[in-house]
Amino acid sequence: MSERYNVKENESRWQKAWADSKCFEVKEDLSKPKFYTLAMFPYPSGRLHMGHVRNYTLSDVVARYKRAMGFNVLNPMGWDAFGLPAENAAIENQTHPAKWTYQNIAVMKSQMNMMGLAIDWEREVATCAPDYYRHEQKFFLDFLKNGLAYQKEAFVNWDPIENTVLANEQVVDGRGWRSGAIVERRKLTQWFLKITDFADDLLAGLDTLPGWPEKVRIMQDNWIGKSQGLRFRFDFNAPQEGELEIYTTRPDTLFGASFVALSPDHPITAALAEKNKGVADFVQQCRSIGTSEAVVETAEKIGFDTGLTVRHPFIKDKSLQVFIANFVLMDYGTGAIFGCPAHDQRDLDFARKYNLPVIPVVIPDGEDAKNFAVGTEAYTGGGKLYNSDFLNGMSIEDAKATAIAHFEKAGKGQGTTLYRLRDWGVSRQRYWGCPIPVIHCAKCGVVPVPEKDLPVTLPEDVRFSEPGNPIANHPTWKHTTCPTCGGKAERETDTFDTFFESSWYQFRYCDPKNPNKGFDKDKVSYWAPVDQYIGGVEHAVMHLLYARFFTRALKKCGYLDFDEPFTALFTQGMVTHETYKDVNGKWLYPADLKKEGDSFVHAATGEPVTVGRIEKMSKSKKNTVDPVEILETYGADAARLFILSDSPPERDLEWTESGIEGAWKYINRLWRLVTLADFSGTDTKTAEETRRKVHKTIAEMSQDLEKFHFNKSVARLRELSNALEDFSAAKGDGTVLREGLEVLVRLMCPLMPHIAEELWLQLGHKTMLVDTPWPKADPALLANDTVTVGVQVNGKMRAQLQLPKDLDQKAAEKAALEDPAVQKAMEGKPAKKIIVVPNRIVNVVV
Repeated sequence: MSERYNVKENESRWQKAWADSKCFEVKEDLSKPKFYTLAMFPYPSGRLHMGHVRNYTLSDVVARYKRAMGFNVLNPMGWDAFGLPAENAAIENQTHPAKWTYQNIAVMKSQMNMMGLAIDWEREVATCAPDYYRHEQKFFLDFLKNGLAYQKEAFVNWDPIENTVLANEQVVDGRGWRSGAIVERRKLTQWFLKITDFADDLLAGLDTLPGWPEKVRIMQDNWIGKSQGLRFRFDFNAPQEGELEIYTTRPDTLFGASFVALSPDHPITAALAEKNKGVADFVQQCRSIGTSEAVVETAEKIGFDTGLTVRHPFIKDKSLQVFIANFVLMDYGTGAIFGCPAHDQRDLDFARKYNLPVIPVVIPDGEDAKNFAVGTEAYTGGGKLYNSDFLNGMSIEDAKATAIAHFEKAGKGQGTTLYRLRDWGVSRQRYWGCPIPVIHCAKCGVVPVPEKDLPVTLPEDVRFSEPGNPIANHPTWKHTTCPTCGGKAERETDTFDTFFESSWYQFRYCDPKNPNKGFDKDKVSYWAPVDQYIGGVEHAVMHLLYARFFTRALKKCGYLDFDEPFTALFTQGMVTHETYKDVNGKWLYPADLKKEGDSFVHAATGEPVTVGRIEKMSKSKKNTVDPVEILETYGADAARLFILSDSPPERDLEWTESGIEGAWKYINRLWRLVTLADFSGTDTKTAEETRRKVHKTIAEMSQDLEKFHFNKSVARLRELSNALEDFSAAKGDGTVLREGLEVLVRLMCPLMPHIAEELWLQLGHKTMLVDTPWPKADPALLANDTVTVGVQVNGKMRAQLQLPKDLDQKAAEKAALEDPAVQKAMEGKPAKKIIVVPNRIVNVVV
């Protein structure tokens, strides 16, 4: 037997064996508990990057471990295949987006197969395929029927490079999230989904997701942005007539008001702009920065004095100037605010710029009112009201309630709840997306495409040489007849935002070949919700929020019986790498370098190279590592091992050559340890200690895998292999050595499946390791570390678990509920109550 592991031969052989046996293809099986693990599907850009490799490795570990634990595991994969990059590539390469996309899918799928992933490829989907998007067109028609979709004219974020509308969530620091172009504001007729109908439910639902990271739940809570406030009216002074309606969350600070500001999009602003060129020019200046709240908040605060004033509602003979200000949003509140500079930083910046009064009305506890003043920072903390007449001495909350009551009694205002969340604009002016299935008729108005005519497919003969939307520019595609009156009509030329496709793909995987509907309700009820979802935190307020809404919308339309699409969520960190620059500050690839001593020089010129910060891998910074080169050189198992061992998976992973080389060396150590093992030893001096180590590792590693402590799992494997190396070298008892090596190999399987399969075969087993159950620790050998805990379901004993001593209650509950025998006994019913007697018993009541 060779002392060096033949990675290329063995990995390809076992990948073929898994594929031939169809061991990862699954169907509904009521005799087993199910487990649905899902990694966020990729955009088919053409090549995997190391972020993909990390994401899919994490999901694969979960899938293989749960399968070994007796679960019926669904681990599918597909392609988020619509989007502007395909159109851009079509322009650059003079090819069709479909051709470019499917070529990329083929390449990336072959690269994924090199990783040996436990994927059910029979469930593969591509969102650009008509047999996928025809069903979302049907969903949209149902949304229309149920009042969840509508069309209106609205200011939108316009990306001038991509020539399309962006959702607020797709504008990052005032720029398009893909193109990086400065976003502009335009008014267009758009299709919207009524996500705001579910604002309260989406908020409440966050409390039912303990398996989600707290930071993601907080981000969604903040994005939905529920606030209690006051909607009230100022009276205009002459010459302006009428009232100005305001919304505020801080009615307690009204005595500190020093100005009023209108949105550039407010109707009063529009009326002024018709008569005043200065107003019109200022509005145009404001619209050049985009519509998103983030960019408005970070932009310099500028205003235009309208010359109008309003009367202060509490202070006789006091008037406030009315400005138009670039930081006031029309789609939040009423599009008009009052400014209290002392207690709002944005208002303070504005007041200092335009020399407006700054009047403190909240004083911190213990401060002297005579000496308290606001400098360059607004005071936003707690305290008592002062300088506020009838509100003096009150707490902030009491003052808010009193001010609201004052306006309500006078009939000039009302306490109101508002949300930061806006309806989801799903219209995009591009070709490579799902056509929106409606028809515009001059006589009948907006007419849904009849269900029998779905899917509405894209025209293939399009030109990308003209600016604008290729569908709208097509000479014939949009021309059709009205389904209602039979007259001439035009198809909708906008396509859906690509987040539409990714909001329901998790359900299509449950029934991917159904030609008649998006999915069978019974099949989805078996598999969904997803038990473990894995992906990047950057999707917290886009994809993840939209998917939660979409699930509720589908439930309202009768497709589903549950609210949440993903029970548990894991957000992995980024993959980072050193950056390098030449003497002129130009980014260099690692391949451009040559090491001389302890430093680097440019391989071609010999000039010194600067080693920069460790940053996220990025093509622009040339610090990427090609996964294919790694897989071909070191193999999938070595790549997986390094990814899993270097840091906790929720943190960033720094890619290093020494790290991957170390993983490769360790795999060869394991190869030699098992294949060169001598089982003729008879020394029993450390046999008991070795067996305890083996079974302790089973118990501890099982807990590590449940908790996503994959780096700890690798550390325990290394400790066990070291102990077995020592035991083997000491000619330890052959029976104990075989037991230890077999357990070691079985524990390796979720992490390094290829070499584990080969070593299992070398140990004489005919059944593939992938079909072998997870090892169980012997309680007698864990006496000092674990206890046997019985699990009852409605008073009947259903399982006995080996758990660490003094395990906390929540962890004990989780371990009990995840046991296959317990899940089978629960028959899919939720637990009404769980009683834990520490170190003894867990009683589940259903």
